[in-house]
Amino acid sequence: MICLFVYTNKLIDSLVLKFDDGRMTKNTILDRSAGIAVWRQILETLKAEIVSGTFEKDGRLPPESDLAARFGVNRHTVRRAIAALTSEGILRADQGRGTFVASAPLNYPIGPRTRFSEIVSGQDRAPSGRLIGSALEDADALLANQLEVPLGTSLIRVETLRVADGIPMMVGTSWLEQALVPNFVADYADSGSITEALRRAGIEDYRRKETRITAELVEARDAQQLGLPLGQPVLVVESVNLDMAGKPIQYARARAAADRMQLVVNGEH
Repeated sequence: MICLFVYTNKLIDSLVLKFDDGRMTKNTILDRSAGIAVWRQILETLKAEIVSGTFEKDGRLPPESDLAARFGVNRHTVRRAIAALTSEGILRADQGRGTFVASAPLNYPIGPRTRFSEIVSGQDRAPSGRLIGSALEDADALLANQLEVPLGTSLIRVETLRVADGIPMMVGTSWLEQALVPNFVADYADSGSITEALRRAGIEDYRRKETRITAELVEARDAQQLGLPLGQPVLVVESVNLDMAGKPIQYARARAAADRMQLVVNGEH
């Protein structure tokens, strides 16, 4: 299994083990020459530990003073990293009790059968989808090739926002042949599920043909939908889905918030 993370920093983990009152602690040396803010490096380190299970959901983080000592920084720097993680919904501050893990970044497996709602529900979160735009357009060379249709074929383009527990996770653009799914826009707007909208068009099931994963800086419109500042990275997932007879039915380009989701590619894919 391969886990794909997008990090904006370079960290040097130092296995400096100290014994204090019988407890073993790990210091982390930050790369101050990397051109990445120290607080951002701390944020990414804590996030990676939450993903790996070092800090479990509802688990309490060490006090700011302990984290400051671990990273060799002042408490203000640690506080800024914690504030950013709190604004992302990953941490929560309970007055008088401390800082706790609210939600780890979503594990998103990429395989032959990738379904947003099933993936999110399987991690005890509430999935939802929202239509944010749609249009008809003629297939250009790229789209015609991906969907295996003649140039100029009428396509439906839909823009969607996918959410988990009220937190925006990804925006997506999908293209489908209008003749195959003439009511797709209304069916998706009604159900919030691509799988259900396809089922209503008579496509009972589908499978992933291929997935291409890259990264880029978020565009202004996507930043607004995802609640991200400009300059933040997003994961870009391009995919083609086939019906069970092997015909391409959907070409999609999704942009996922890199700090809220990790893509997990199964070895057999």
